[in-house]
Amino acid sequence: MTAQDILLVEDNPDDVELTRIAFAEAGIDGRLAVVRDGAEALDYLFARGAHAGRDPDALPAIVLLDLNLPKLDGREVLQGIRSDPRTRKLPVVVLTTSDEPFDVEASYALGVNSYIRKPVDFDQFVAVVKQIGLYWLVLNQPRVDA
Repeated sequence: MTAQDILLVEDNPDDVELTRIAFAEAGIDGRLAVVRDGAEALDYLFARGAHAGRDPDALPAIVLLDLNLPKLDGREVLQGIRSDPRTRKLPVVVLTTSDEPFDVEASYALGVNSYIRKPVDFDQFVAVVKQIGLYWLVLNQPRVDA
């Protein structure tokens, strides 16, 4: 499989490490870029601030987005992604602890591709992240114009 970049927007270091483990166990050959808050996520995607030296055309294959983030929450990040023509079609998967109907509906209204509640159990978390990676990075046929 060709290596693909994955943007993980997650402020919990334990969840970051579990995600790394899950992708490694699934054999997902991609570079996991991690940002810790919503503002940094948009800076990364639009090559601003601390990420100004990054190629703005080198978009990740997928964004894994937590909702409960410092600075800008996940809904604000999603809105920023969907409001720019360059990132509008970028696959975004919300991976969060919230199962509140409002969060689910608001995320879909803003254009999220998938909404997944993080399991609390270690093994279940790893299994879910493996499935996300396998689906979006191996099985899914991306848009040609993405």
